[in-house]
Amino acid sequence: MTTPPRDRRARARALAAVASAILLALTAPVALADEIPLAPGHRLVDAYTGAPATARPVPAEAPPQHPYLAPNGRSGMHADAAGSGTHPYPGPLGRDPEVSSEKIAALGGECATATFDAGGRLVTVCGTFSGFLLKLLDPRTLATLAEYRLPQRSSTVEAITRLDFEKIFKDTSGGAYFYLDHRDRVVLADSRQHVLRLAHRQRGDGSWEFTVEEDWDLTPLVPHDCVSWTNLYPSGVCDPVTSVMPDWQGRIWWVTRLGRIGTLDPATGALRAIRLDGEEIQNSFSVAEDGVSVVSDHALYSLRADADGTPLIQWRQTYDRGTGTKPGSVNQGSGTTPDLFGQNGARYVAITDNADDRMNVLVYRRGTDVAPADRLVCKVPVFGAGASTTDNSLISWGNSLVVENNYGYENPTSLTFGRSVVGGVTRVDVRPDGSGCDTVWESDVRSPSTVPKLSTANGLLYFYEKRPNALGVDAWYLTAVDFRTGARAWSRLTGTGPGYDNNWAPITIGPDGTAYVGVFNGIVAVRDGA
Repeated sequence: MTTPPRDRRARARALAAVASAILLALTAPVALADEIPLAPGHRLVDAYTGAPATARPVPAEAPPQHPYLAPNGRSGMHADAAGSGTHPYPGPLGRDPEVSSEKIAALGGECATATFDAGGRLVTVCGTFSGFLLKLLDPRTLATLAEYRLPQRSSTVEAITRLDFEKIFKDTSGGAYFYLDHRDRVVLADSRQHVLRLAHRQRGDGSWEFTVEEDWDLTPLVPHDCVSWTNLYPSGVCDPVTSVMPDWQGRIWWVTRLGRIGTLDPATGALRAIRLDGEEIQNSFSVAEDGVSVVSDHALYSLRADADGTPLIQWRQTYDRGTGTKPGSVNQGSGTTPDLFGQNGARYVAITDNADDRMNVLVYRRGTDVAPADRLVCKVPVFGAGASTTDNSLISWGNSLVVENNYGYENPTSLTFGRSVVGGVTRVDVRPDGSGCDTVWESDVRSPSTVPKLSTANGLLYFYEKRPNALGVDAWYLTAVDFRTGARAWSRLTGTGPGYDNNWAPITIGPDGTAYVGVFNGIVAVRDGA
């Protein structure tokens, strides 16, 4: 029997009211400097293993400094325009490391991308069930200095009303991929398909605030019939904006989940866009002087803007996308943001594919004058048969790439009761003459879902690790690995329980040497003791 429209609307209103009440209860304000609670079992696991490391810098040509981004190391999730995942600051060496945390919300609250303003303050976006929060945090105490509430994502409303929380964990839109520009301003795309530019300043009384300097509406080019509390059953198309980044001329580029690639001229507000029909974009993208690199679930693209700002495809390279979405992947395609790298004049771009048996690291030559037969530098299979995927960007430094295995991670419920992923980390180097690539080392580190980072100042890679535990304890560790050898240096317990699961958030190394990790209930900081 068909439900009459009036009954359907009444039921929708009632469901929305109940969901709103639940939402208010789940997202009640949390006191400042409230630590994330430890789940039972933290006394049954090691608090620290290994030994302090000695700083051994790893010299190489750093990615070019983007003229419209904050200095390399503090501009966005992947640290710079090239997506290198490297920080010029010395991270913790493991000398009596101290751990602190800040709880952002009763449920949720994960602080994903973390950047730093010129004064060393944390600028981050934290996801709660009532919406994303743009926050300015004290780098030592993690106390909130300023906050700006962003609109709630449609995936959150869907999750609550349809009781399908997987929608949240596979949604990369809404502001998580923001960047800090050359004037310390946040630029992001919110869930309304608007691009915002926000500044922060200190008032006369010493308090801080965010202010919106610009609000650009993308909806003339982006379908926006999205689920909301007042539109629970939309009939049209909703295309969330995934990420934004500037090019070398100052245009703001943006990509959407359903394959739209566009530009915004911040001086005039002019919008231009193209559509990759039948393709999906769930990752961020990288920018160099020679173009913008975007990966969809079908192909890798190099683009530039025409005179009026219209994106033009310079070249397109398909890859093996496999036959389905693996556990540990958001969609059926590459899970990586492209890495732009190369030494001594070489220009490479690297991603991973989604091949069924073993995922491959793929390195291509970037030039527009490269013949199609010469574009591929190497294709290197990594990790075990039938158990390899990544949904995080590679680390690139010099001619080296580091990749982690996320196979088996879906959401914070995936690893409860002492479970872990198969794990694995591999370093692959492009040969100096560009004739191919070689596997340098392999590690058994189990980093389920983090965006790892390299401190070029001390030569340590940082992963967020969870190991299997026969007692069912869910213990999370910041683990440092020697970049040169792949040897585990040390691990420091950050906490126990799902509240400490990082759920795809990155590690970020601050100017003061602190390593920060966004976790399900907020943010964790690890720094060397006195």
